[in-house]
Amino acid sequence: MSRPWNLSASRRGFLALAAGGAALAAAGSGAQAQRVRTAARIVILGAGAGGAAIANRLSTRLEGAQITVIDGRQQHWYQPGFTLIAAGLKPAHYSVSTTGQWLPSGVNWVQEYAAGIDPDANRITTTGGQRFDYDYLIVATGLSLDWEAIEGFSLDMVGENGISAHYAGPEHAELSWRALDRFTDQGGVGLFGRPATEMKCAGAPLKITMLAEDIATRKGTRSGSQFIYNAHNPALFSVPIVHHRLRQIFGERGIEARYDHVLKAIDAARKVATYATPEGDVETGYDFINVIPPQRAPQVVRDSGLSWGDRWTDQGWIEVDRETLRHARYPNVFGIGDICGVPKGKTAASVKWHQPVVEDHLVSELQGREGTRRFNGYTSCPMITRIGRAMLIEFDYNDNLVPSFPGVIAPLEELWISWLMKEVALKATYNAMLRGLA
Repeated sequence: MSRPWNLSASRRGFLALAAGGAALAAAGSGAQAQRVRTAARIVILGAGAGGAAIANRLSTRLEGAQITVIDGRQQHWYQPGFTLIAAGLKPAHYSVSTTGQWLPSGVNWVQEYAAGIDPDANRITTTGGQRFDYDYLIVATGLSLDWEAIEGFSLDMVGENGISAHYAGPEHAELSWRALDRFTDQGGVGLFGRPATEMKCAGAPLKITMLAEDIATRKGTRSGSQFIYNAHNPALFSVPIVHHRLRQIFGERGIEARYDHVLKAIDAARKVATYATPEGDVETGYDFINVIPPQRAPQVVRDSGLSWGDRWTDQGWIEVDRETLRHARYPNVFGIGDICGVPKGKTAASVKWHQPVVEDHLVSELQGREGTRRFNGYTSCPMITRIGRAMLIEFDYNDNLVPSFPGVIAPLEELWISWLMKEVALKATYNAMLRGLA
């Protein structure tokens, strides 16, 4: 497969900065708070980014606690890398490690999935029939990808006939690159977009669109290609100033934006996609299509009674206070990560800022006092606009831009340094977070 670019030099030039970033992350947590002795039974559902990180933080902070992590997954996936894999910039194994290597010693890792959650009885039942009673529950299950909601689609199609689905995992992201590589060799119509539900990393559909256009440009096939981005509502991005900047970039590069278009079906034999619009269903032929399905809470969470009753009723996110991440009806339950029913924050960067909030409120209660930490909706999106350029977009619940490097990195400018923070430094920071060090 052809790759008309070479970024190894820029990566080598940035390795010191990446290592330094990880060291700073670890150093920032060096002044550990005093350990608290407790016999509390704490169950963490999920051993992904949120679950592994909070397990490490609590095992360091608490002495004598019984910490149980319930998750049947043997692999840990570095999901921020999926877009890079789907663009041919990284191999599949770049995003793969093992779950066990991130969990601290001393915690009880139950290698099964939750089959039932009873918040009234404070009990979890696993798929293997085990029961675990808890004093505190941290829900960090992540979300489920509802592939069945796209009529005519199945994951065994990925990589063939122009079908891409990089959200499905590292191997499917690599298969997606095969389809994208062929499309950008041959040209034609490429369709991109996002679901109408809340979703993890809402910038990822935009990134793969702009990367695909850039790859075609580098290959010299751009003139024979059409790139169409189907937005689920009247905006490209939920933050207005970012929407306007992306609309400008799309205009400069000839990427067509179609608004209020939601993918509902594909006909692989005819290579036709069907979109729901306010005026009715619309069919569009394609040579390449990137499929991203609706996203919802796992069924076990939706059946638990922890979900919102009047918001996101089709999606099932848990009803937590948006600042404390404590459940509104079950005060001994907290949420971390994508599962939380809050207006922003389904990114790995948000998980980093969920951690100290949940830790503070849980540990403070064990000490008989009120927690003080608050989550302000911090969400970070290193918005890749082309190979070697990105915008480091950070914002809060109020759609305010909250740059981490004001005066140094302009959030709405396409910069080399922002690209390298995504392509090199982000993974080191992520790994430090998993260890409880960031």
